[in-house]
Amino acid sequence: MWTVNSLHLFSLALLQISAGFQQVKLGERGGRRRDFHDAGVNTRQAMEHVKESKCGVTGNPIQLTANFFRILSRPQWVLYQYHVDFKPQMESRRLRSALLFQHEETLGSARSFDGALLFLPNRLHSKETVVYSETRNGEKVQITITLTNELPPSSPVCIQFYNIIFRRILRILNMQQIGRNYYSPSDPLNIPQHKLTIWPGYTTNILQYESCIMMCTDVSHKVLRSETVLDFMVNLRQQCGSQRFTEICEKELVGLIILTKYNNKTYRIDGIAWDHTPSNTFKRGDADTSFKNYYKSQYGLDITDENQVLLISYVKRMGPAGAPPPGPAMLIPELCYLTGLTLFSDFSIMKDLSTHTRLTPEQREGRLNRFITNIQRNADAQAELDKWGLSFDKQLLNLAGRVLPVERIYQGSRSYDYNPWAADWTKEMRGLAVMSAPPLNNWLLFHTRRNGNEASSLLQTLSRVSGPLGIAMGKPVVVVLPNNRKDKYDSVKKFLCVDCPTPSQCVVARTLSRPQALMTIATKIALQMACKMGGELWSVEIPLKQLMIVGIDCYHDTAAGKRSIGALVASLNQSMSRWFSKCVLQHKGQEIMDELKKTLKYLRFNGCLPSRIIVYRDGVGDGQLHSVVNYEVFPEPLSFCCSPKLSVVVVKKRISSRFFAHINGKVSNPPPGTIVDAEVTRPEWYDFYIVSQAVRSGSVSPTHYNVVYDTSGLKPDHMQRLTYKLCHMYYNWQGIIRVPAPCQYAHKLAFLVGQSIHKEPNMKLDDQLFYL
Repeated sequence: MWTVNSLHLFSLALLQISAGFQQVKLGERGGRRRDFHDAGVNTRQAMEHVKESKCGVTGNPIQLTANFFRILSRPQWVLYQYHVDFKPQMESRRLRSALLFQHEETLGSARSFDGALLFLPNRLHSKETVVYSETRNGEKVQITITLTNELPPSSPVCIQFYNIIFRRILRILNMQQIGRNYYSPSDPLNIPQHKLTIWPGYTTNILQYESCIMMCTDVSHKVLRSETVLDFMVNLRQQCGSQRFTEICEKELVGLIILTKYNNKTYRIDGIAWDHTPSNTFKRGDADTSFKNYYKSQYGLDITDENQVLLISYVKRMGPAGAPPPGPAMLIPELCYLTGLTLFSDFSIMKDLSTHTRLTPEQREGRLNRFITNIQRNADAQAELDKWGLSFDKQLLNLAGRVLPVERIYQGSRSYDYNPWAADWTKEMRGLAVMSAPPLNNWLLFHTRRNGNEASSLLQTLSRVSGPLGIAMGKPVVVVLPNNRKDKYDSVKKFLCVDCPTPSQCVVARTLSRPQALMTIATKIALQMACKMGGELWSVEIPLKQLMIVGIDCYHDTAAGKRSIGALVASLNQSMSRWFSKCVLQHKGQEIMDELKKTLKYLRFNGCLPSRIIVYRDGVGDGQLHSVVNYEVFPEPLSFCCSPKLSVVVVKKRISSRFFAHINGKVSNPPPGTIVDAEVTRPEWYDFYIVSQAVRSGSVSPTHYNVVYDTSGLKPDHMQRLTYKLCHMYYNWQGIIRVPAPCQYAHKLAFLVGQSIHKEPNMKLDDQLFYL
């Protein structure tokens, strides 16, 4: 339960959050508050046991470099914030800027003005400065410039200002903004055989870290299709015919992201206006104009197909004050290009793409070093930085990490070690019985007559591999699908998860047609079948007693009216090998966590209530941390009659941070178990990074963990080691995964419901991993 002291501390934190966001006016105007990754959410100050230090000590030291560059500024650097008033009032922001910038001799060449707030690197002589300008019509305008704040480098507004200045630098380098990142259209990588183009680019973000302000930057790629949306629609009509074209076209296009190259903006396709063509008109100012004429006059573009329908995108646009919100954007398919991929099952496409986008650690580090060198060698970019008194460190950040000890795997009556660099134990577990597998005496195998040979081969191989694993074949339904059509899979899963609750395993016939891989495939299927019936495969040592681990993730089901799906998975025994799963479907605006809290409140652990609960909360995007802390944790954390100790850890996979190890003179990925809990962590958080997995190619991605609430009092060492241990416990992979097992289980459950079932699974399946 919350104590009076912790309530008081958290109230102070909320006041700081409020104050911080009130200051960040620039971000609100630009709609980019999410860039600042929840600045102002100070959760560490409420945790006495990590106030002095949040660093662990277990493990062997390792020297690393990270994709961070320090920002250097002149001594006593301060950003001066001014409020600017115009008399008479000027409505046009562009006009206000033009009138103000007539006074360069007073302001200097370094200035940033958003229409109301002016930022300067130097203080004006007086607190209030009055100047006069004149419009083209000869109208005199009085401009009053009033000093309102002196901002130190670490202030939220200053941090945001750094990001704005750096976006100017990227534009000076002729990079184009698409979404949040910047790309170089002048240096495209073409893959003509797949009609794809790759624009190389970078993600950048400047923030206050433990001891200094740094820019985190990583290599990014934007995949563009060479074909337009109109090309795609024409080809689709040829393939499916006119009768079902409308239905199939909407299913294929709605939800995809497109790029309009005439302004380099991205849009989400929210619908198709079948009754609109480029000849339709819309109100522009006081006159009506057609879409065709608009694109000709605005961008000099000729529309060749006057019969094409228009695309609908509900973009978030601001209209004039007091006016009704503007309608959706209507886009011309001929001028829109598809981004990303939908054909992920096409191995050849992914293979060819990966040669360009999956960079080795050495390649990634080299690309980042060249990026900062290009900025420093560009005279215009350097001049922009110089006039603000800013510069970047020339080298990537050097820092120290630790490598945790290798975990021992317990399977049945045996235990064994695994290759720490490979981070999997597929070979070691062969021929060993799993911890437990229920007797499976009755089971059914469904297949088409055409796939009889594949089904027969599967049966024979399953009988060979199941014995050594200690699995007696039985009850689960195995469905051999003739192909990977989603509608067939969805129908099977919906029936067997909702209407007739039965654990099931689907496999595509083509997967079974490779004799050389059949033993491996059959072993995996046998293990999954055992799990889905409540079996336990392996475990690692968990020293803490009466501990319940919970994983929570969310999925947004766009096919079912933008519903949100929350999944909760909780451990039921000491070895973390039995799990309870619950899924909740809510419409937009409803709180998923209410129902999940109710579920967790009455769960029992080994027949009694747990003394400790650690919740790993996945699916939290940038800018959502305040909501998680404020609503999900505070002011009413999970309440039990026995008041167990509670920890809540936010798990983030989509991060830009990367770490590189230098081993034997070569740049490589850090070994699995690498912990980073200093330098690149945030001073206001109790956070750390873990590199848990190993990758066969490319650069490994760390996972960021932020302990936002903690009454357990566990030492940082214990929290870090427990988190790493749980990455070993995902039964769908005989190795270490990127996140704790309950997070991945929750993700799999939410994804299955959102993609295929669209209903809450039958409660009879709650204590089985039926979604693996």
